[in-house]
Formats: sequence, C-alpha cells, structure tokens
Amino acid sequence: MNCLVVYDITDDGQRKRLATMLQTFGLARIQYSAFRGELNANDRAVLARRVSQFVNDGHDSIFIIPLCDRCTGTAEIISNSGACLVKDSSVQIV
Repeated sequence: MNCLVVYDITDDGQRKRLATMLQTFGLARIQYSAFRGELNANDRAVLARRVSQFVNDGHDSIFIIPLCDRCTGTAEIISNSGACLVKDSSVQIV
C-alpha cells in the first residue's frame, strides 16, 4: 500500500538518521520532511517500531499514513519543482 510519512524532529542529527532509515525502506523524499512509497502491512509495523526511537522530546512527531489507491490516484501536487517530486503517472501536477 502506498504510504506517506511526514515528521517534525527537532534534533538535526536525529532528523538526518530518520531520513536515511526511510530511504532504506524504499521510500522517496517528496518534501524536506515527507517521504512516500509502497509499504506492506508488515513493513509499516516494523517501520513504526523503528522510528519511535527518533521521537525524543514533547515536540517531535512522526506520522505514517497509509493511502488507498483511490486517494493516491486523485492526489494533486502544486509545485514549481515539476514532476521530479513524484514518479507516479496517475498523479496530476498543477
């Protein structure tokens, strides 16, 4: 299932390590603190356990949001950066 992972981590080192971990799960960066990609239910559960180590103070948070095919197919990206942000032909870039 397509997933969106967004985070707000205050510590620079922790934030960089989290981004590296998300990439090892095959997720692609779509914004500075947002990644997207395919994760099955088991990988989502493993990821949720592993990323909890990066939430250290009262302001840190990580969201792992599963997206159904319909939601992914109707997503709209508004950006001056172009299609390089998203490699999914079903996404409309406005």
